[in-house]
Amino acid sequence: MKLLNEILGTKYPIIQGGMANIATGEFAAACSNAGALGLIAVGGLRSAEALRDEIRRCRELTDKPFGVNIMLMSPLADEFAAVVAEEKVPVITTGAGNPAKYIEMWKEAGSIIIPVVAAAILAKRLEGAGVDAIIAEGTESGGHVGEMTTMALTPQVVDAVSIPVIAAGGIADGRQMAAAFALGACGVQIGTSLLVAEECPIHENYKNALLKAKDSDTIVTGRIGGTPVRVLKNRMSREYVRQEKAGATVEELENFTLGSLRKAVFDGDTDQGSLMAGQVAGMLKTIRPVKEIIDELWCDTVKHAKTFADTVPEI
Repeated sequence: MKLLNEILGTKYPIIQGGMANIATGEFAAACSNAGALGLIAVGGLRSAEALRDEIRRCRELTDKPFGVNIMLMSPLADEFAAVVAEEKVPVITTGAGNPAKYIEMWKEAGSIIIPVVAAAILAKRLEGAGVDAIIAEGTESGGHVGEMTTMALTPQVVDAVSIPVIAAGGIADGRQMAAAFALGACGVQIGTSLLVAEECPIHENYKNALLKAKDSDTIVTGRIGGTPVRVLKNRMSREYVRQEKAGATVEELENFTLGSLRKAVFDGDTDQGSLMAGQVAGMLKTIRPVKEIIDELWCDTVKHAKTFADTVPEI
């Protein structure tokens, strides 16, 4: 099995998650320079030209491979799809939909196409459409989530398709990344652990909230309404879930979330902001350079993979 770094041309088999309002061209470049595949997220961008600017900014700052993450539910998805083709972005990841109608255009541009899925049946359908690999993202992840855990989802996606599979959700140290390889993944995508990188452009209040988080300090809003999002527990998220359980309308619930991610990322509002984070938030201890985070993750993975091989008993 080829590791992800051999497929993408990166140093490590690691993708930086495409986090809305956070994954800028500058941050993507920092992650690519640190050995991962940096991603620019279209979430939060208000025009196709804004995406083009982020792509060009990324290219100014790195000569390493990078990619763009496109949320297909965006009303600007068609325009974003055209820009990444015109700019010949090396890697395109997608979420919240089926990228089939763009695949021919992106292939002609020479891009590697890797959709994010939360179920094996979608992975199989996308393989038939011609994608190059699959990111199997478990419910442990931050932001928009599915129902299956990474431990359950990854091997079922691996068994369902013949293309490479990348594991995502609940991965912040070498034990978890080594486990992803044991499940059949060729690499991992990480997001929450990179939020506390020095280069990550979120407000210091957001970073400090992550450092204070414990193992059970995330909550999923929108599960009843079919739009589940994992965030840190705070006044907004607790009230959202309370109102949701009480039968609040979609319109009423939108009052809680309107602009809430921007409040967290840019304003540092830890009471009313949407502090998207995965369940590994409780493992984050310090703010440090992104290169240090990624180097340590890989070195720790190698160490634990060797330890597992030596300690599994023969029966």
